[in-house]
Amino acid sequence: MGTLKADLKLISEEGIRTDGRKPNQLRPIRMEVGVLKNADGSAYVEYGNTKIIAAVYGPRDPGTKHILLPNRAAIRCRYHMAPFSTHDRKSPAPTRREIELSKVIREALEPAVIVESFPRTVIDIFIEVINADGGTRTAGVTAAALALADAGIPMRDLVAGVAVGKVQGVLVLDENELEDMYGEADMPVAMMPTLREITLLQLNGVLTEEEFYKALEMAIEGINQIYRMQKEALKKKYLESVEVE
Repeated sequence: MGTLKADLKLISEEGIRTDGRKPNQLRPIRMEVGVLKNADGSAYVEYGNTKIIAAVYGPRDPGTKHILLPNRAAIRCRYHMAPFSTHDRKSPAPTRREIELSKVIREALEPAVIVESFPRTVIDIFIEVINADGGTRTAGVTAAALALADAGIPMRDLVAGVAVGKVQGVLVLDENELEDMYGEADMPVAMMPTLREITLLQLNGVLTEEEFYKALEMAIEGINQIYRMQKEALKKKYLESVEVE
């Protein structure tokens, strides 16, 4: 988190953010399922200017035995930021942060997938950040869960994610990049909404106990809105498929 310039105000006197949102308001969100012909399942998700594509392959035989688990499918996840996704061109090689987020996202999705149904197989998840403007890990979780569902992989529930930040003393839902860079705290959260089970919760920065519980409440409210959009995106694809047939 950077040092805020003295003349840069992220929250106006009226309590409005730089992109015109109220503190508890999500960015415009768009979702589409089945966007890649060659993947078993895929999804495209936008949180404002953050744009993500997720692809899923499997369950399948990976062709190598050393990663197979005798009683369940192994999930592999790769989170990657495209070189053109950031202000300065990023190296195509995976960074330490990308490797860490690949693990974090996999662990956020694993509780939802009924891996016991597919022993000795592998499910591969690829998450590509096309444009980064804050919240890429939570948008990545949301996109990957949709892609898993699109692949027909049995799940206990979808997983949806969103971050809550603290900016100039105000808790804000679904931070953009500016708020993420100059805010005082960032708390990404992902959960299975129907089961009310949190699968990801991280905190960078400092919140008081009261702020933490308020931030969690805001995140759950945001996730419930995103969850409704996920279900609509899935319904839309399959209703359209039925109409074509």
